[in-house]
Amino acid sequence: MNELKRTAARERTTMRRLIEAALRAFLTERKSPKGPFKLKDGSVRGRGTAPGIREGDWSKTRELIYEGRGG
Repeated sequence: MNELKRTAARERTTMRRLIEAALRAFLTERKSPKGPFKLKDGSVRGRGTAPGIREGDWSKTRELIYEGRGG
């Protein structure tokens, strides 16, 4: 506490402001991620599209998705 008082006097601020600044720095440090974001591998097994569907044929894909659902 004595060191805090001396630092506050030297920097012409209050002890409260020093404590608030220290807490903000501490909490900000804890929030930040510990490295770059890495996206999980979302690939699936298989050998491409189902039989009878061409890759990129969205009209056929949409038709199959909504089949029997009023679409």
